[in-house]
Amino acid sequence: MPEVRIGSRGSALARWQTDWVLTQLQQRWPDLKCRVEYFSTAGDRAADRPLPKFGEQGVFTDDLTHALQDRKIDLAVHSLKDLPVDEIPGLTLAAICERADAHDALVVADSPAPGVSGYTLTTLPTHARVGTSSLRRSAQLLAARPDLDVLPIRGNIDTRIRKTLEGKYDAILLAVAGLARLGLERHIVEILPFDVMLPAPGQGALAVQCRADDVALVERLSALDHLPTRKGVSAERAFLKALGGGCQAPIAAYGRVTAQGELKLCGLALSPDGQQAIHVFNKGDDPQKLGAALAQEAFDMGVAALLP
Repeated sequence: MPEVRIGSRGSALARWQTDWVLTQLQQRWPDLKCRVEYFSTAGDRAADRPLPKFGEQGVFTDDLTHALQDRKIDLAVHSLKDLPVDEIPGLTLAAICERADAHDALVVADSPAPGVSGYTLTTLPTHARVGTSSLRRSAQLLAARPDLDVLPIRGNIDTRIRKTLEGKYDAILLAVAGLARLGLERHIVEILPFDVMLPAPGQGALAVQCRADDVALVERLSALDHLPTRKGVSAERAFLKALGGGCQAPIAAYGRVTAQGELKLCGLALSPDGQQAIHVFNKGDDPQKLGAALAQEAFDMGVAALLP
């Protein structure tokens, strides 16, 4: 096989994720030659612009998928939660790697050590300034604490933490998976349970995308695929797709395969202020059917009134 060109964003987290995929490939095929090419995406180029203002999905992935379509690279590594739910002609998700922790974490400005802080989400002062770039997180924060001042924040993980420690925010929310991958767990003061903060569809999972007609590469990437993760996140993304949601809607979902092989899916849609919420749950065998059925249940409960 000729040299494999891997596309990645240039952030520290994206580089970690890409290096991890590269290591997995070369552990299995030591003679495989790979080269990483870094891309600046629309989301990176407008780092000060709040994500909901973009008005479209794929702001962190489109440049990579276009490079795949143009045969400038052979595979792309994505955070699955950033990838639009609609299929892209000619491309395939050849691997969805085993999911990391899908929870969200609270980082507080006055935390001198892990877990050593006077504040949790419950005890943050009234009108505490909490930063997040996610409508999903914002709505769930306000559902739990409507007295908080939720403010937009952009930048990579290091930048967001620095802004918090400098006092520009009293607290921020970040994905546990990203913090763990960069060795920044020391900043976590509270991991929020799913009944308080349900994750974004695909959160914590890596997707490896390539051209569907690259049969040899598809076969090699399949060795990195983790079927229980694929089933769980596929159900989440089917739920999101059936609701017609993306970055413009506060939608959350979490699917998992139990030890008994049963697929369970929780879904949540909220109003932006968090004061209205529709929770749905079911189980099944087929991820696509389960996600679509759960979305239909949400529509039957009036979710259309909460969606933009």
